Amino acid sequence: MKKALTILSLALLGQASAATITVWTHFGDSELAWLRAQAADFKAKTGNTVNIVSVPFGEMTDKFIQSAPKGQGPDLLTTQPHDRLGQLAAAGVIEPMDKYVTSRTDLDKTALNAMTYQGKLFGVPMFAEAVAVVYNKALVPTAPTTWSAFLAAAQKNTGSGKFGYLADLSNAYMQYGIISAYGGYVFKNNGGTLNVKDVGLANAGADKASAFLNDLRYKYNLVPEGVNGDAAKSAFVQGRLGMFLTGPWDMGDIKKANINYGIIPFPTPPGATGKWSPFVGVQGTMLNSYSKNKVAAAQFAKQISSSDAQVAFNKAGGRIPASLSARTKLKADPVVQGFGKTISMGTPMPNVPQMGAVWGPWSNAIAQSVQKSGQNYGQILDKAVQEINSNIK
Repeated sequence: MKKALTILSLALLGQASAATITVWTHFGDSELAWLRAQAADFKAKTGNTVNIVSVPFGEMTDKFIQSAPKGQGPDLLTTQPHDRLGQLAAAGVIEPMDKYVTSRTDLDKTALNAMTYQGKLFGVPMFAEAVAVVYNKALVPTAPTTWSAFLAAAQKNTGSGKFGYLADLSNAYMQYGIISAYGGYVFKNNGGTLNVKDVGLANAGADKASAFLNDLRYKYNLVPEGVNGDAAKSAFVQGRLGMFLTGPWDMGDIKKANINYGIIPFPTPPGATGKWSPFVGVQGTMLNSYSKNKVAAAQFAKQISSSDAQVAFNKAGGRIPASLSARTKLKADPVVQGFGKTISMGTPMPNVPQMGAVWGPWSNAIAQSVQKSGQNYGQILDKAVQEINSNIK
């Protein structure tokens, strides 16, 4: 009888301590099914229930900022892009997760840096993306690792309706890796904190980067005027393009075209002081600072970013995991391996609200820099940075 009472007491204690957490997600179809399976697994392991609520991606941030202080928001957001961190942190609605995420060795450092704002970790990274050079092995049998080899392969395949290398040269996001290689930057990074008063998009390195982008069009004659991402992808899937700067978002169409492809980083550009380091976008799970179940919620956030969960997530939707061991388990997948490498060597897009003041002037300047040969890059970029600084003030 005493033993029966003890078992009953333990059962009641388990029920009393079990939590119910709510997760807002924008996932659909197979990724939503994956999240529900994770929730069921979490309940089986911990006794805690996870309620999953679908919220459109475009509405999630504003809706959360409005509802969280009223106690009406979820415990977790799965997921939010890291460049919304600044806005969410400034609103006081997300909780620093440093005390919950004590072991970080399995998480990509670039992804962790992306989820860090003013020195604090505000999210558990789940997946990331960056651009890379996708090449057609039928046209480029050996992956070029140096600029000279890259240029030779590109020029060999240019002409007679074919192209050796194409990219949207006017797209600042796509071309940031080149800007970074020459020493340009958006905001100076001082030990994990971005100095929004120090904009490096018109320094000497940024000028050299614009000159190189111009050279790709007018000196090396690789990228014709008017080429954008869609035109480049069209040529690639038709088998008329050797190398193509793009991201994971285009791989579905490339696979359907049955192109035998490889994925590599862009080589270090000529005369650059550093390696090519593209912009990285990261999405992760964020914890409501008003949550009454922070420990259980953080436990679930960590579970869905764990190695095995990330492998299953990749199988569900093809995303590139933030978990390094998950990438190792997926080593047979060229998309994970190729883009995983450029993510690790990349630079997180700035996650401060002031980034909103940058995109317009900067994008216009990069587009102008490649419109005709031999421009005054310093003048174009100086004007853009003056506008950025005035917008920030």
